[in-house]
Amino acid sequence: MEGKEQAMNNIILIGMPGAGKSTIGVVLAKVMQMDFCDTDLLIQRQEGRALQEILDTDGLEAFLKIENAVVSGLNCDNSVIATGGSVVLSEAAMAHLKEIGRVVYLRASFDAIQGRIHNLATRGIAFAKGQTLQDIYRQRVPLYEAYADITVDCGGFDCQQVIQKIKAKL
Repeated sequence: MEGKEQAMNNIILIGMPGAGKSTIGVVLAKVMQMDFCDTDLLIQRQEGRALQEILDTDGLEAFLKIENAVVSGLNCDNSVIATGGSVVLSEAAMAHLKEIGRVVYLRASFDAIQGRIHNLATRGIAFAKGQTLQDIYRQRVPLYEAYADITVDCGGFDCQQVIQKIKAKL
């Protein structure tokens, strides 16, 4: 039981692609004197391919299965964990993340996300054929809200301001 309690000191960042999870995560880890882990990079390292290549070659379901396995197997301590935007599509992965830390939803408006995502088809974003960015946003926002222990608005704030907001809510 002691190991589980110790592992609860992680900060897990969830949110839409383009919300700033990786960017904010790296700086937050430095400020909090924590390690940093990016689950998208772990997937790429394990598979030896870029996210987009996995999606193009193996398809959405295979990608989500890989993501679930990688995230469900995370064993981090005292880390800021930046997740892929699709992690909330896996109940098992989210249950594991909630067991190992506090989940922080980096909330950004659709307009902000749309301004940051320039090519949906090449960014390594998991989505079903025919889905638009608006469809993805509508599908995932309720999941981010449901899984979040803490929600931090990112709209109109720079990285340092978002980090201050996260620290204040922890």
